[in-house]
Amino acid sequence: MKSIFRKIIINLGVLSCVWIGTSSCSKVFDLDPEEALTSQQMYRDIYDADAAIIGLYGKFSTLAKQYVVLNELRADLLDVTENADLSLREINNHSVSANNAYADPRPYYEVILNCNDILKNFKMMVESNKIKRTEYNQRYADVIALRSWLYLQLAIHFNNVPYITETIEQVSDVSAIASKPSIPLKEMVKQLITAMETIPSVYLDPYSLDNTFVSNNVDGYSPTTFFIEKHVLLGDLYLWDNQYNKAATMYKYIMTTSDRLGFEATDINVWYHLYKITRGQISSGMGPVAVSYDSNINDESRLLDNNNTGWRSLFARDRSNTNYNGTSNTSSILRDPEWLWLLPFDNKFLPQNPFIDLFSNVGGSYLLQPSQQAQDMWNTQTQTNNFSFDARGRMSYKMVNGRPVVYKYLYNYLNPNLTGSVLSLVGKSLQEKNGRWFLNRAANVHLKFAEAANREGRRKLAFALMNSGVANIYNGTSTNKTNLMNTFDVPPYDFDARNGDAPVRYRSSWHLATGIRGRAMLKDVAVVGDSTLSIENSIINEGALELAFEGHRWSDLLRVALRREDPTFLADKIYDKLRKANNPNAAAIRSKLMNKDNWFLPFKIQ
Repeated sequence: MKSIFRKIIINLGVLSCVWIGTSSCSKVFDLDPEEALTSQQMYRDIYDADAAIIGLYGKFSTLAKQYVVLNELRADLLDVTENADLSLREINNHSVSANNAYADPRPYYEVILNCNDILKNFKMMVESNKIKRTEYNQRYADVIALRSWLYLQLAIHFNNVPYITETIEQVSDVSAIASKPSIPLKEMVKQLITAMETIPSVYLDPYSLDNTFVSNNVDGYSPTTFFIEKHVLLGDLYLWDNQYNKAATMYKYIMTTSDRLGFEATDINVWYHLYKITRGQISSGMGPVAVSYDSNINDESRLLDNNNTGWRSLFARDRSNTNYNGTSNTSSILRDPEWLWLLPFDNKFLPQNPFIDLFSNVGGSYLLQPSQQAQDMWNTQTQTNNFSFDARGRMSYKMVNGRPVVYKYLYNYLNPNLTGSVLSLVGKSLQEKNGRWFLNRAANVHLKFAEAANREGRRKLAFALMNSGVANIYNGTSTNKTNLMNTFDVPPYDFDARNGDAPVRYRSSWHLATGIRGRAMLKDVAVVGDSTLSIENSIINEGALELAFEGHRWSDLLRVALRREDPTFLADKIYDKLRKANNPNAAAIRSKLMNKDNWFLPFKIQ
């Protein structure tokens, strides 16, 4: 069967040309004969190649709902509401039937088969000189990385899954995948590392500004955060494989982007702040992205909780005003100060934003809510001004009509400034369901670096990055900072955060970095007992507070439980969620999760 494509016109939105390869099966998209075009007709030049990439990410974005449900509801931060259907209740209770809609691997494999088809056709394009070798290499790297991410997600949730890297010819249904040999999570990670390590290091970097992908704003969106960050993915794979030094090296590469790109000489403000987790103002058009108070920090009502300034602005601010770029020749890529990977949902194009229906009780079905366990975690933190709550919780969820609502995904849909129980829409109608799929950002990179560093014996550094920063933790009472505020370690554990005026004035690139809890204005977490395990526990807990509902929680719990060979690490957290929700199955589910075979979903192509 020939490779076939469908060109879908969706108004003039970001995904106005979506090209989807379907050499694997006709049933996936049910194309009529007049809609099918051969690859020779579609893969003609670089613009067609770019359209294939954009179409791939368009198809990928249909996974957003399943991704969040599997990674958050299976863990301890989300719970079902009374509106949830049987499939969601099964996920929450870790009792998943084979026909569960959210436990279907088929949507992931549809995208994987698109990846395989695109890679095959890109190879033919470069061999026939339709695209340059450098153009091929960058796009090949992008597709390989996205496919690797998809396989990692499948293995995290299903453990044993088929690893298919070739196109599937003359197959009429995706279910044929089930007949292919499967490999377990541990082996899958090694296979994916091998695939990613074949990419030359230069092509692990993002697309440059002169690339057709990112040279223009598309429908008001900068596409620079559309594409997977390959260094972070490779770092994640190394972390799963317990290669901690290699993982830390990949994460540090991202954390030091402003140093590598020469911002010290061109834009010192960017040099201090980009991906470094600070409390300062990053650019003239945007306030600090930290938990802050606009005047009196001892007055709770002065908490900055708006779309343009403060920690909430990470999720709410206008994306068209968040990028900046330096002026040196090496800094030609527009950068968001925190976000490394996110995709927009806009009412002007498909797919539709799934998070309104999932979370909102205004114009949505309100199927999921923040768990009581998540709320308690935020409400038992202590700020540096001694307020007994974590302000990130108040911005991650809000009480709407008397019910707790996950709000991270709703700021572009609902105005959170309430008057009693009345909500006003950001858009003009309930149908304008704009929003974003949050995939990865700098805070997650810092926490993962800390996790790797801690396991490499750099416990003090891990503690510093998680808490109040290198400058604070490595400091002393002397005014001479020459031998202070610096790790004085080998790469990737070398952090210079010096900020002093004696014997000379000195400001290092890390001197404003405040750590994850420092940015949230929280007190440091004490180390109790075994320092490695205590710090690791705190890092995973901090991930819940900082990254809740963004799709990282289940993988964090699973990775550490497998590393320690300790099922209680995972089972107890799920039990606490269910117990606080008065779930009658809480104890039975904990007992079930004490067997690691029950951490994975049944694999069935529906």
